[in-house]
Amino acid sequence: MNDDRKLVIKRVLNAPRSLVFAAWIDEKQAAQWWGPKGFTTVANEMGVRVGGEWWRRMHSPEGAAHHSRGFYREIVEPERLVFTFSWEQGGVPGHGPETLVTLTFADLDGDRTELTLKQELFETTSARDAHYSGWSDCLDRFVEHLSALRIRGEKR
Repeated sequence: MNDDRKLVIKRVLNAPRSLVFAAWIDEKQAAQWWGPKGFTTVANEMGVRVGGEWWRRMHSPEGAAHHSRGFYREIVEPERLVFTFSWEQGGVPGHGPETLVTLTFADLDGDRTELTLKQELFETTSARDAHYSGWSDCLDRFVEHLSALRIRGEKR
């Protein structure tokens, strides 16, 4: 496998694994943090089950529409989540190549979680780099969301 077409991002989160996993698969929560900084989720559906479909409609700060979708391949709560990812254009699924996203949630001491996001295989390194930027922003927003949950005392 060609590693230059694979993306791997790791983050240590100050939240227990059960809370992190739940925040990732709950469509109401995902609508609050999904996407790059400044993007707004305007529609979001997550059929979280093996074979279930997810799709998301976002608007950039400039108002451009971005549509993505995929299917869940593996769900091992609270350890692992695997789904396909592709962009849509004009409501037509599958615009652009389909990639596979694998998330692992490792339990760390002190109610912390190591989240590893792996996405593969991109057609080009520039596509990989664009996704790195988007996922990095998305994970920053996710960290902020988890912090707000912890402040409110949600423990799941």
